[in-house]
Amino acid sequence: MSADINKLEQIASQVRRDIVRMVHACQSGHPGGSLGCTDYFVALYFNAMKRNPSFDMDGKGEDLFFLSNGHISPVFYSTLAHAGYFEASELATFRKINSRLQGHPTTHEGLPGIRIASGSLGQGLSVAIGAAQAKRLNKDNNLVYVLMGDGELQEGQVWEAAMYAPHNKIDNLIATVDYNNAQIDGSTDQVLSLGDLRAKWEAFGWDVMEVTKGNDMASVVAGLEEAKSRTGKGKPVVILLHTEMGKGVDFMMGSHKWHGVAPNDEQLASALNQLTETLGDY
Repeated sequence: MSADINKLEQIASQVRRDIVRMVHACQSGHPGGSLGCTDYFVALYFNAMKRNPSFDMDGKGEDLFFLSNGHISPVFYSTLAHAGYFEASELATFRKINSRLQGHPTTHEGLPGIRIASGSLGQGLSVAIGAAQAKRLNKDNNLVYVLMGDGELQEGQVWEAAMYAPHNKIDNLIATVDYNNAQIDGSTDQVLSLGDLRAKWEAFGWDVMEVTKGNDMASVVAGLEEAKSRTGKGKPVVILLHTEMGKGVDFMMGSHKWHGVAPNDEQLASALNQLTETLGDY
């Protein structure tokens, strides 16, 4: 059955509204990368992944997702809420004291949908590989997904994991790199150039895909379906997903400034004017 792209785009519009409202309300958080990854999250949770409506930490018999670049928690929380893991009204507690929705996802509060604490960059790929191996040992044929930021690839642990997965033929794994060429201090080229990412991953033994339109829903949906078709063939799969930081809000796009800055009241109003309310604001 083909994906309803229009429906997915409507969900994405609401998720983007949630993101800017959440970050504005507490005057803290990371809107830029969250907005840039919205299409990926919606395509993943509402089309690509096999997931159970009731959440348990083991995740047997379903696909698993791990967020490595945990600072983009606003998009993760909004997606989980609209996917039915918890009530959307809880988004109003983002980053408040004693909230389950902290700036970086944690597991100690038992929030449905969250399986690892993340935010200390570079660790998610290792966790996903371990989960993929566990599925294989348990004869569970479902997939494991992980999202990393491109700036995160400057961490050495990523490349240790990148060597390990092909060596062990972990082919039930789909890693995605949010390839927006931006991090908190500037462009990745300025801070620490990543070089030819496709060549690097290929040299490590991965099956590499590129989705050049990472903010076009149809392209993201097709890319994830193509990635799924490449699993089970002896290699882990990695998607280089070209996105734009701040996508959907004109004054946030194309600048690393919005990596971790909250909009003021006027900026929020401008952002909301650009994003259609489709599912109802929390």
